[in-house]
Amino acid sequence: MNMTAPMEIDGKVLIGWGHMPGPGFGAVLDRARALAAQGDDEAAIRAAVPPPPLPEKLSLQEAATIPLHISLDADTQDEAENRERVIDTMRTLVRTPTVVAAAIMPDACPAGPLGTIPVGGIVSTRNAIHPGMHSPDICCSVMMTDLGPVDPGTVLDAAAGITHFGAGGRDQGRRFTLSLDLLDAFRANPFLGHQKMLHTAQAHMGTQGDGNHFLFVGRSRATGHTALVTHHGSRGPGAQLYRAGVEVAERWRRRLSPETLRQNAWIPADSDEGRDYWQALQIIRRWTKANHNAIHQAVTEILCLTPVERFWNEHNFVFERDGLYHHGKGATPAWGSYADDATGKVLIPLNMAEPVLVARGRDAAHALGFAPHGAGRNMSRTEHRRRMGDATPEALLAAETPGLDIRFSGGRIDVSELPSSYKRASSVVEQIGRYGLADIEDYIDPVGCIMAGDMPPPWMSGHRSGRRS
Repeated sequence: MNMTAPMEIDGKVLIGWGHMPGPGFGAVLDRARALAAQGDDEAAIRAAVPPPPLPEKLSLQEAATIPLHISLDADTQDEAENRERVIDTMRTLVRTPTVVAAAIMPDACPAGPLGTIPVGGIVSTRNAIHPGMHSPDICCSVMMTDLGPVDPGTVLDAAAGITHFGAGGRDQGRRFTLSLDLLDAFRANPFLGHQKMLHTAQAHMGTQGDGNHFLFVGRSRATGHTALVTHHGSRGPGAQLYRAGVEVAERWRRRLSPETLRQNAWIPADSDEGRDYWQALQIIRRWTKANHNAIHQAVTEILCLTPVERFWNEHNFVFERDGLYHHGKGATPAWGSYADDATGKVLIPLNMAEPVLVARGRDAAHALGFAPHGAGRNMSRTEHRRRMGDATPEALLAAETPGLDIRFSGGRIDVSELPSSYKRASSVVEQIGRYGLADIEDYIDPVGCIMAGDMPPPWMSGHRSGRRS
């Protein structure tokens, strides 16, 4: 009697044998398990359920054949070096077989090794969703609420007691409510339905993270009203989806185009995984908007205010239009129909000491329909800190933000977020006009803002779930 236990076969085993998830994958898995149950060994099973023949490999394109639209000038040595690096990385990226066009915004700056989409970059592809081109901070976005003729200092104080900066989420008892409808949408999606994701989606609601994310309070030049602006992305849920998407895209890269750089791997949009990933992106978008809205609504309620207007736009996302997938990394969609909740307006923050621009997008063809998302950087954070020399963070903050109420949730000033770390706001504004990217309708002049600050890593902070607000 053969007492050998049957071989255990699951989806990962099939993938290891060269099968790809998609139509018929479940039937193949059932057939392989049935053969294992009757005692067949691995060789016999693999012979009985061979993977489909591999598709012909896709070669890299010639960069010169792909349109690259450049809306970026340089007036200083730093700007010239930045511009050259951005163009070099985009010319490497557009060799990816799926790419049909690309563009560079005035706020563009490098964001990784050569061939990585820069901040301020737009890439249009055919039948391909590239996780590396929307970045881990999926749906990083900006929301503004017009609060009417209220004292901005009062708004800043109220917001400081409500928002949450730093790593991790909110502790039990201090969490915001996540709608059951949105939670059900997470559960129904293969990329989002696991327990860790569900926990993070609940714990991170009402949080803003760290880095360049902020809560800004200012006054509208057009109305004199006080405005609240928040900037953050999809936090832990988006980061988890990104990691899962990168893993799936890498499997497809090895199968379809091994020559393609790993950071430019893609998921075919017409595959089962592509459809599930696209739907997951839309759910993450809903979560991110709800996250902004939770903070804004809590501020308005604690101050007993009735908002005059509220709108938002994202700048790290993928948008489908005319049969193509437009990936914006630090670039804002500037056509009014890109989503059901699009207003035609775009928000363009510059730095903590400059206004937030309220503009109307022009849907410029040479920009693939996009507008800038902000001011961008000309140098790394490390290089900026080096150039600050021996000046103290306190002295630098006072010199660069006179008269403003700048608060760092972690207590320590992050000098890499001071205005001098960003491109000149006046130059970005001028290029927006010169290249016809958007029409500026209003300026929200700064009164104050809150950022995470120079926080210690989570493992040194003493809080498993992140620093309390």
